[in-house]
Amino acid sequence: MAITAGIGTSKNKDSSQAGYEAATMALRACGEGKAKFVVTFASSSFDQNELIKGINEATGGVQLVGCSTAGEITNEGSTTGSVAVMAIGSETITFYTGLGKDVKKGAREAGQAVAKEVEEKAKKAGDSLEVFVMFPDVLTGNGADSVRGVLDILGAHFPVVGGAPGDDFLFKQTFEYKDNEVVSGAIGGLGLSGKFSVGIGVHHGWVPIGLPMKVTKSEGAVLHELDGKPAINIYEDYFGEKAAELRKEPLARMAITYPIGLKIPEYADEYLIRDPITVDEKGAITCAAEIPEGSEVRLMIGSKEKAIDAAKEAAQHVINELQGQKPKFVLMFNCIAREKLYGQSASEEIKAVLDIIGHDTPLLGFYTYGEQAPLGGEFKNREKCNTRFYNETMVLFGVGE
Repeated sequence: MAITAGIGTSKNKDSSQAGYEAATMALRACGEGKAKFVVTFASSSFDQNELIKGINEATGGVQLVGCSTAGEITNEGSTTGSVAVMAIGSETITFYTGLGKDVKKGAREAGQAVAKEVEEKAKKAGDSLEVFVMFPDVLTGNGADSVRGVLDILGAHFPVVGGAPGDDFLFKQTFEYKDNEVVSGAIGGLGLSGKFSVGIGVHHGWVPIGLPMKVTKSEGAVLHELDGKPAINIYEDYFGEKAAELRKEPLARMAITYPIGLKIPEYADEYLIRDPITVDEKGAITCAAEIPEGSEVRLMIGSKEKAIDAAKEAAQHVINELQGQKPKFVLMFNCIAREKLYGQSASEEIKAVLDIIGHDTPLLGFYTYGEQAPLGGEFKNREKCNTRFYNETMVLFGVGE
């Protein structure tokens, strides 16, 4: 059977009914009796348990993964306060779900746990995994460590894609889904095995401003000093505001369109983007992922034009990797910073992607608190496949036959 996929959405105020409606619509679009798997992205405003119950009632309990979001994405564009479901059917792809809990106790260990569960399920069925999709909570743990944990189990050059769950831009609590289970502070995981093709696109479009600075003191995701001075100076110098003012609300709200760029030594003009989240009384900035001591960073700035160009590049890379064929479905992991950059015109970026992958290609995605993908979207050459944790980046995962 060919790969089929269908999308369904709902904004019903009743959480259970919203899940049921979105899933029913997705099942219908996928084709009667064809759905083998369901991916779900939803606003944190829903009663999460009731929402998943409604979806499972509609699907009859087929396997499910997903998470809460900072906004939902489909072929219709971007929205908030909704639930979006993709139903997927295929006789050539097998799906395996997993869950790594207690990220707060150890993000790397949680990554290892979710990868181990998925891999063991595949091995038990006599399968080998081709690609891994993850949904790591980054409000309670280091996103880069979550990725490391997965790679500890699956291999240093294993292809991993995904997005960090959101909670409607509140930065308080996210939710992760696996089958009929809803948890917080965890990593949801999905392994795919079988016969199918993959295209991965990853681009951000942010450009550096100001002079390079050296990280002289850091600890995991906490950036203490730059050039021997409190890290917050990078924003005080640019915005002209004192650290006390920057502490009045999460730094992420103010600085989200001015992230920190972490230089990648092996890539001449490439930066990993790091979201600033909060600042403490000493001027240390906590980011969504680590910034190692000794590394070079710069303040970054974005524009709508460059961000859309980056989205187009990501989409075109997916098509190129699929050797020109149109994908059967695409998952989009798009940082909330990009949505804030666009404002009311956020759907223009979605349209730019659809112009390339096809407006009738089933597209499901969400606005994230971080993204995961191999550098450059490398998938085929495993020696060059190096998965990283990103912020403020668009990641596209396209599957073809």
